[in-house]
Amino acid sequence: MGNTNNILLEKLERGQQVYGTCITATGPLWPAATARAGLDFVFIDTEHIPLSRQELSALCQSYRARGVVPIVRIPSPDPFSACQALDGGAQGIVMPYVESVGQLTELVAAVKYRPLKGELLQDYLAGRREMPGPLRDYIRSFNAPNLCIANIESVPALERLEELLAVAGLDAVFIGPHDLSVSLGLPEQYDHPEFEKAVRTIIHACRARGIHVGIHFSLEPSRQVQWIREGANMVVHSFDIALFTQRLCQDMDFIKKAAGDQPGDSAPGSLVV
Repeated sequence: MGNTNNILLEKLERGQQVYGTCITATGPLWPAATARAGLDFVFIDTEHIPLSRQELSALCQSYRARGVVPIVRIPSPDPFSACQALDGGAQGIVMPYVESVGQLTELVAAVKYRPLKGELLQDYLAGRREMPGPLRDYIRSFNAPNLCIANIESVPALERLEELLAVAGLDAVFIGPHDLSVSLGLPEQYDHPEFEKAVRTIIHACRARGIHVGIHFSLEPSRQVQWIREGANMVVHSFDIALFTQRLCQDMDFIKKAAGDQPGDSAPGSLVV
């Protein structure tokens, strides 16, 4: 099963900024809503959200039909899960909580060398066998539209950042601010100098290597602007439940004030994906 062209990848290769959000809902109207918002991609999370393979495939195909690229975060650093998501229609794979070169190498192999697996693939990657020319051309063409993305969201990953970014075939990094802040011992302290230093380090290191990078914030859009100015070129802004909650709270406060009632009971709490 081959893929159509990846519009998101084409924009990134032209040096353009790209925009997306995380979608956790499976309703049939969400793809049209994201397309109307002018999004380039949706981030579909199967690490924290219980989605079946059938639901995931239907979502991927629906978004692709609207011209919105589906990027799927798999549940764990498992190359077989990556292949399953690609088979279902994903055009980008995010590996959660990457901390080792071995994990990332396996992800790249799954995303960039599909459908090769097993001992033969390992021999090709290690240089123990030479891949025949026709097979090399086929694999390159078959997987050209696939984006390989690593979640950098822990202190060990930060400490091994240069080694991870040196893995050939890595296209992009998504920074997980919540898990990173917890790993730093600064839970949800997103304005703390040490947290900001860590994010800045990741962004600058990625861009120096020509690797695309974004940070998934569910808070104020001004935070996205802050990190764009530091070099982030993939905006992964918020997720459906957070956006719904924030807007509903704003609207209900407005209505309550107009009706003479006390606003504030509907203030949104911390929402994390």
